[in-house]
Amino acid sequence: MELEVYKISGEKSARTVVLNDEIFNITPNDHAIYLDSKQYMANQRQGTHSSKEKSMLSGSTRKLKKQKGTGGARSGSIKSPLFVGGARVFGPHPRDYNFKLNKKLKLIARKSALTYKAKENNIVILEDFNFDTPKTKNFVELLNNLKVSDKKILFVFAESNENVYLSSRNLEKVKALSALSLNTYDILNANNLIISESSLKTIEGLFS
Repeated sequence: MELEVYKISGEKSARTVVLNDEIFNITPNDHAIYLDSKQYMANQRQGTHSSKEKSMLSGSTRKLKKQKGTGGARSGSIKSPLFVGGARVFGPHPRDYNFKLNKKLKLIARKSALTYKAKENNIVILEDFNFDTPKTKNFVELLNNLKVSDKKILFVFAESNENVYLSSRNLEKVKALSALSLNTYDILNANNLIISESSLKTIEGLFS
């Protein structure tokens, strides 16, 4: 697939790039996408949730009332989950949600996600640029020029670009990251992919 390179003014430049079919035109593997996205979301979880079981609570173990003859249910301890302030039954405890996926599967998942974006014509190739200072207004102007200001955008640049990153950070629908951090979840979570010209070479080097 051949795409035109856009300037930051929103105009088309005289250059074009050809997307590598081995990355942007494969047969998508939906299950690989599911597993890679699931791992990404699992890695975001801290796993610090905790609750107390009966043995962990401090409180009297005195039997509250006699076993029989009251006409009500049996009650053994104030720490019972049936009472306010009591323990929790089968509550959560700290755990690690991470799980392992092999590199080949993750690579297929990311190629599949990029293939979907390419088939939907939701990839824009942008010439390399930089901002002199971090300024959200400049990034908003860029999005307006490309006519994608109302969409959820994933902006991919070749290397860590502090000024561009800081300029986009306050925009709710925009996420900017380097090509090295590109992942399946972020690709599919965005409506449009804006890829800088130099980062395209980085992506091809990583995924080919």
